[in-house]
Amino acid sequence: MDELDDRWIAGTASALLSAEYERVPIDALSVRWPGLRLETAYRVQAAAVERRIAAGARVVGHKAGVTSKAMQDQMGVGEPDSGVLLDDMVLPTGSVLSRSVLLQPRVEAEIAFRLGCDLAGPNVGLDEARAAVKEVFLALEVIDTRFASWRITVADSIADNASCARVVTGPMVPLDADLDLLAEPLVVSVDGTAVATGQGCAVLGDPLCALVWLAGRLHRFGDGLRAGQLVLAGAVHASLPLAARSTVRVRAPHLPPTELHVR
Repeated sequence: MDELDDRWIAGTASALLSAEYERVPIDALSVRWPGLRLETAYRVQAAAVERRIAAGARVVGHKAGVTSKAMQDQMGVGEPDSGVLLDDMVLPTGSVLSRSVLLQPRVEAEIAFRLGCDLAGPNVGLDEARAAVKEVFLALEVIDTRFASWRITVADSIADNASCARVVTGPMVPLDADLDLLAEPLVVSVDGTAVATGQGCAVLGDPLCALVWLAGRLHRFGDGLRAGQLVLAGAVHASLPLAARSTVRVRAPHLPPTELHVR
């Protein structure tokens, strides 16, 4: 099988979408194609996103994933990946999410941004990235895998839209010049008990580096980050199982808390 064959790309994208909608997982792509290249996986992701857009979804941003050492150790990889955020994936803080609509969900707390202007090009710098940010906020990302288990490679995750299922957005505040995102500590609690912590510096040394990395990756495909888009910088801790009948909350000293209720 030539993995670059357009029919294989389209068929794989369809299989992943069916697995998500019907909640019946499929075997990881790397089981049958151990040498699956990352660029091919991104083609599968793009094909699935295009189908969802054709069905009425709208792109509202991007996510950088596996950006912390904790997540890289958990996934057994040494580089980030990225996915696309669609409007039907985004929930406001305080939302209720049914566990039954997901397969094997886990949750991560992240620092996230809303852009005030475009950010594109091969050599975006940190100062340019910071200047492009209009607002910053705490987010809870619900990740899920449409494969049979979490024993997946980074290529599997990329093809599956970087394992993104839902994004819970907190209240957005201006990115003030005196806000030190590197030192900002996030505390995640489940039903009132703290279960995970992490600082902004866990994300590539600086959450803004996720914007730099994303801008560079998207540039290679003739794209970029756009004004108004949301960007998830990546988890500051290893992901946690998401159980039914629970409440997950993330708080930080200088950013409003974000909360998700799971039924």
